Amino acid sequence: MQISMQLDYAGSFKKAAANVAELEKAGLDLVWVAEAYSFDGVSVMGYLAAKTERVQIASGILPIYTRTPTLLAMTAAGLDALSDGRFVLGLGASGPQVIEGFHGIAYDAPLGRTREIIEICRKVWAREAPLRHDGRYYHLPLPEGEGTGLGKPLKIIGHPRPDIPVWIAAIGEKNVELAAEVAEGWLPIFFVPEKARDVWGKSLEAGMAKRAPERGPLQVAAGGLLAIGEGDDVVKLRDLARPQLALYIGGMGARGKNFYNTLAQRYGYEKEAAEIQDLYLDGKKSEAAAKIPDELVSGLSLVGPKSFVAERIEAMKEAGVTHLNVIPAPVGDQTAAGLIATVKEMAG
Repeated sequence: MQISMQLDYAGSFKKAAANVAELEKAGLDLVWVAEAYSFDGVSVMGYLAAKTERVQIASGILPIYTRTPTLLAMTAAGLDALSDGRFVLGLGASGPQVIEGFHGIAYDAPLGRTREIIEICRKVWAREAPLRHDGRYYHLPLPEGEGTGLGKPLKIIGHPRPDIPVWIAAIGEKNVELAAEVAEGWLPIFFVPEKARDVWGKSLEAGMAKRAPERGPLQVAAGGLLAIGEGDDVVKLRDLARPQLALYIGGMGARGKNFYNTLAQRYGYEKEAAEIQDLYLDGKKSEAAAKIPDELVSGLSLVGPKSFVAERIEAMKEAGVTHLNVIPAPVGDQTAAGLIATVKEMAG
């Protein structure tokens, strides 16, 4: 099992990169770099490539709507070259509020577009012929009658690694099925291992039935807040996850169009999900956080005595998790690097 974590660069790119450089010495295998509506993720990943030596650098995620398919392929190829083959292309649809509100692009056909984008990226990296693609959503070159008519099939000048790994961030049934079918890895969110089979089992089985053998086993990254120690003070650290859970379940989307709220319902918290959303959208964020079920908070955490954390890691393994994705929360004289080293040893 590999150890991964989300990069927190709210303070400074440079400080975040220096932190990752220390954590890779402690055993960190992969770092995910988000791109929402702050600074772009590609700049950060390029800087990380220059400041690290071993850790894999993954986009987590690049939204499919904000770049053309060929630019996504070129970006992945460039970052992979800069990092000497350490790049992972994580893709996702983001959500309508960001895509339509911040980028001014219609949020349509996420499944079909994701499939075609991955097909185009792999064609670009393979360099087997000048690029042609005639899909439902993308046409390369533009067909006759569109544009100037001067477009011509081209082949990327560089020689990329043809098998750059592609991961898909997905929690919906059809999205997860697509990830299991076409991607090297799946990046879920709010993954409770004991309930994962009930929520996503049919989707994973349907996707795996159509999976090409050359894709290999599906990689899965999941985990949560990581804190190791005894006593109630440590266990209370689990509550640090409540505000983020309330944000996603309650506020990350509109009523009737919140993927994370739907996920909470599928976990069996229909009543609580509705209450959390109502409170959050009414501006009562603290009350919404308090409504997060204790069972959900515990199921999503790696917080408690070492024996509890070891049990959670085993549960993740049994659920198919290959990359333990952690948010280190050092206690007392602990350090993030020390936590990474400890959990690396525990994960085996």
